[in-house]
Amino acid sequence: MNVSAALAGASTVPFWLDSDARPAALPALSGEHSTELAIVGGGFTGLWTALLAKEADPDRRVVLLEGGRVGWAASGRNGGFCSASLTHGWDNGESHLPAENARLTELGFENLDAIEAAVARYGLDCEFERTGEINIATEPYQVEALRAAHDPEAGEVWLDAEELRAQIDSPQYLGGLWDQRGNALIHPAKLCWELLRVIRELGVEVHEDSIVRRMDRRSRAAGGGVDLHTDAGTLRAERVALATNVFPSLLKRTRLHTVPVYDYAIMTEPLTAEQLAAIGWSGRQGLADTANRFHYFRLTADNRILFGGWDAVYHYGKQVSWRYDQRAETFETLARQLYEMFPQLEGVRFSHKWGGAIDTCSRFFPFFATAHGGRIAYAAGFTGLGVGASRFAGRVMLNLLSGGRTELTELEMVRKMPLPFPPEPLAWAGVKLTTAAMVKADENEGRRGPLLKALDAIGMGFDS
Repeated sequence: MNVSAALAGASTVPFWLDSDARPAALPALSGEHSTELAIVGGGFTGLWTALLAKEADPDRRVVLLEGGRVGWAASGRNGGFCSASLTHGWDNGESHLPAENARLTELGFENLDAIEAAVARYGLDCEFERTGEINIATEPYQVEALRAAHDPEAGEVWLDAEELRAQIDSPQYLGGLWDQRGNALIHPAKLCWELLRVIRELGVEVHEDSIVRRMDRRSRAAGGGVDLHTDAGTLRAERVALATNVFPSLLKRTRLHTVPVYDYAIMTEPLTAEQLAAIGWSGRQGLADTANRFHYFRLTADNRILFGGWDAVYHYGKQVSWRYDQRAETFETLARQLYEMFPQLEGVRFSHKWGGAIDTCSRFFPFFATAHGGRIAYAAGFTGLGVGASRFAGRVMLNLLSGGRTELTELEMVRKMPLPFPPEPLAWAGVKLTTAAMVKADENEGRRGPLLKALDAIGMGFDS
């Protein structure tokens, strides 16, 4: 089937957000208010921070300010892969934080277990499925590295080509490593909306359409704390957790530490019983291939296939705009690749196509900062890992704001910042050159050229 015809009529609203379950808008902040804890940002990071704060101290006054609608940005546009990894894979953690990589792995599993427990405890209707993820070899050179990681006691199970095709049938698959413990699938927007429901029930005050334009530190004579100014109001806070992620940081010192990169996905119409039987996938695992330009794909609750990844597009000047949410050439590439991966599905049509910006940092997993004498904490740089790691980030920020020393505040991951990106035009040129080098590595059996080796040497390389 012609890919343009298959995509014709697809909604440009992200599938997850295109739902009658979306809650009614909440009023913007208006007038002057005060709170013990202010949270800026209504995505996963802000929502988990609010929940954890109220669980720790039910009487604490917490106010959350969201510039648009809760969950409308990256948290409602991703693939819904809720990973245990806090470092974007063991190898990347080993490259950047070898001394504590094993402990971060343990903390990541504890975090995913805690998310699963919260889903059960609060009855979060978010289509949670802890089915794991299979990392797939589609080229011969990828097979040995995945096979070498086989460790059934750790839940890492190697499947050869025949075993994998018994799980999910594609002529491109040469084998795969099934991480049986380390990933769950969710409906990301529903998780946001359910967390919103719970935090409001616990007493958190939430205001949407409340962009924080300015942040001022008050003097001791004025009572200390921080003033957050929106278009229609001011919120006086004793402590502030900043969870703005891909959007320009309210802390100038961190603005060079992230760049926005656009990622894209398409969604099929629901598969028929015959179509689903033709490809298998009875285990409903999340799937990802292992090239630098990788894909991620999964089934939804109503048996659609989400297929995303491949292109990661940076726009000069770190621009974030709704204009970049649609990219016809990427959607057509993804549709063609899906047909090639599953020729049994030739002719299936697509119901949705969308994109969104990811906050990327040079070490590819989140970093943290404090300001104003420890009254402000900040987390960003999730690089596509935020569905699960956002809860951990909320824990870290609350620990930092407590003013005490804890295991989390003493982690090198928390104390050490990634290298900043250079200013323009160097950032744009660097991203373009690095992207070209990664494409070339994929075409050269994964062998990394001089530029990628140099980036590895200075701590800006990526190996997941």
